[in-house]
Amino acid sequence: MPLDWMWGLVGGLMIGTAAAVFLLMNGRIMGASGLLGGVVDGSRKGAARSEAVLFLAGLIGVPFVWHMLRGAAETHLTSNVAVLIAAGLCVGFGTRLANGCTSGHGVCGISRLSIRGIVATVLYLAAGGLTVLVFRHMLGLI
Repeated sequence: MPLDWMWGLVGGLMIGTAAAVFLLMNGRIMGASGLLGGVVDGSRKGAARSEAVLFLAGLIGVPFVWHMLRGAAETHLTSNVAVLIAAGLCVGFGTRLANGCTSGHGVCGISRLSIRGIVATVLYLAAGGLTVLVFRHMLGLI
């Protein structure tokens, strides 16, 4: 039996732990898109900005270090760069539209029993499933 599911479990535990620590230490939700948005638009100042930059550096840096030590993970992504760019732009637009991302709404919102977080997460999952149905199974692009 393949043990690939264990990587998802480990990753989920790491994200959940990071979210809990961030909330306990700062009293704020760990939403990656909110942290990035605050750094980009300049609304995070002083220590909050430094904290957000360090968090985002870890979010990007740890997978990079993992890749250097263990090699690339098998993702089954498309090699079509245009599709990857379009997907990234759609995700970015969606996080702004929903006022948060899956780490903010899904991990932190659901764990706090936030109706807004639960609804946003259900809509994220439905949109993802519909996207795979259309772009992989109907159009064959991914």
